[in-house]
Amino acid sequence: MSCQTLPVAPGKECTYGEAADGPLKVVAFLCNWCSYAGADKAGASQLPVPAELSVIRVMCSGRIEPTLILEAFQKGADGVMVLACHPGDCHYKEGNLRAFCRAELLQRLVPQLGIDPKRFHFDYVSAAEAEKFSRITNEFIGQLKSAAP
Repeated sequence: MSCQTLPVAPGKECTYGEAADGPLKVVAFLCNWCSYAGADKAGASQLPVPAELSVIRVMCSGRIEPTLILEAFQKGADGVMVLACHPGDCHYKEGNLRAFCRAELLQRLVPQLGIDPKRFHFDYVSAAEAEKFSRITNEFIGQLKSAAP
């Protein structure tokens, strides 16, 4: 079984881009100190944020194990984002660098598992970058919608 075809219920299947209940499902892991604050500022500024985005706040992006991202795909996510602090701005010194190394690993690994690498996105978003958060999340959702079969 590849992550392109996911079992939903006995006898039923859900393929990428055609979630059981309709809209895309995108999981976004956000660093508490920067990316989550940027997302909060985007909401407070009434910037457009996709409804398909399910945010998971983590204390540090460096704590996101690759297995969590793969599990999100296995459980039906159409896309997964990891948004970290900018290099040099991590509250835990090097967590964002660890997240970057893991993201590079995942970019090489997911095609071998039958997952389109465009379904995974890593980026840096600071607390002051609400516009960037809005832009990259909307672009990612748009990219997923256009790539869906």
